[in-house]
Amino acid sequence: MDSLNVVLAQAQPGGLGMMVPILLMLGIFYFMMIRPQQRKEKERQKQISELRAGQRVLFGGGFIGKVVECKDHTFMVEIANGVIVEIARGAITRTLVDGETIKTDPA
Repeated sequence: MDSLNVVLAQAQPGGLGMMVPILLMLGIFYFMMIRPQQRKEKERQKQISELRAGQRVLFGGGFIGKVVECKDHTFMVEIANGVIVEIARGAITRTLVDGETIKTDPA
């Protein structure tokens, strides 16, 4: 019976031995997924804070427009000749460079 207890005691891994792979996976997940996304969001926030009237922007819904006026929490954006809408700052996904077009995926 004593030899059976010794074999069972050796087969059970310690708590630290089980935690190392989990911690390693969490570390890899952080550096591969979370950190790059945080960097990208910080860059987007910087672009939004630097927006000025006359710049072209792309909305989250796919609209493209030209900023007419900047307010505290919103922008007045012209999406067609004479059509001005007020949008939230968070709706802007990126600023377009002069002459830049959006490429669409072929169906």
